[in-house]
Amino acid sequence: MIVDNDIDNDGICDIDEISGCIYETACNYNPNATTDDGSCMWVGICETCENGEVVDCEVCDIEENCHETIQIGEQVWMTENLNVTHYNNGEEIPNITNNGDWVGLTTGAYCDYDNNPTYSETYGRLYNWYTVDDDRGICPEGWHVPSDEEIKELEMFLGMSEEEANNEGWRGTDEGSQLAGNSELWSSVYSTNDFVNNPEFGTSGFNSLPAGYRVSSNGYYDSMGNFGYFWSSSGSSSKGAWYRGLNCNYSYVYRLNYDKHYGFSVRCLGD
Repeated sequence: MIVDNDIDNDGICDIDEISGCIYETACNYNPNATTDDGSCMWVGICETCENGEVVDCEVCDIEENCHETIQIGEQVWMTENLNVTHYNNGEEIPNITNNGDWVGLTTGAYCDYDNNPTYSETYGRLYNWYTVDDDRGICPEGWHVPSDEEIKELEMFLGMSEEEANNEGWRGTDEGSQLAGNSELWSSVYSTNDFVNNPEFGTSGFNSLPAGYRVSSNGYYDSMGNFGYFWSSSGSSSKGAWYRGLNCNYSYVYRLNYDKHYGFSVRCLGD
C-alpha cells in the first residue's frame, strides 16, 4: 500500500515509498515494495507457493520435495520423475559415481546424470531396478512404482489397443507424444519431427522428460535430450525387468524386458 497518499492536483502521488513484503524468497514477495510491512509468508515443510499464498503440497516425499499430480483415466500419476536419495524409512540409497561399481551392483543405487546433481533438479535421478524392488520403498506413502500392467492401462487409456500394449518394441501411434512434456528439452535429429510436432504432444499431462540413462555394461551416461526411460516394478527374470522408453524422433512407446543394472527414471502412481 502507499504509505503517504498525498496526491498533487495532477493526480500523481509524490511519495514513492510502498509498503509490502520485500524478501524475494517469500511466497508473497512484492517487487515494488520499498519498506517491509511484516506480511511476508514463508513456505514451510511440505508446503509450496500458489498464486502468492502458502498451500500444502499435493504430494510430499521423504525429503520434503513437493510433487504435482495428474489424473489420467482412473489413475493418478506424479508429473515429475522421482529425485529422492533416501528410502522411505530414512536410510540412504547409495549414490554410485564410479562406473565399474555401478556395473556389478545387485542392490539398490541411484546416480545423477553425468554425476551432476544440477541435472536432477529438472530430470529427476536415475535408479537401477534393485532400488525399485527394495521393500523399504522409494515412492511417498500412498504411492508406488507402477507395474507393467498398470502402465499398459495408462497406454490403453491414451488410445493404444490391448494387442499392441502386450507387444514388445515400438507400439501404438502417438501415445509417446502424449506422454511427453517440455518440448524445449527434447532434441530432434530431423526437422520434421513427428514426436514434438505431433498435435497430441503433451496432451496427457504426464510430462515425461528426456532424462537419458546409465548403461548397465560400462556405467556410462547416454542420451539426455534424446531418450526418456522409466522402470516398472515388474521383473520377469533374474536379470530383466519391464520398462518404457520414449525417443525424440518417434511418437510411439517402447516396451521391453531389460537388464536391471540400467539406470532409468522412476515415476510414481497413486495407490
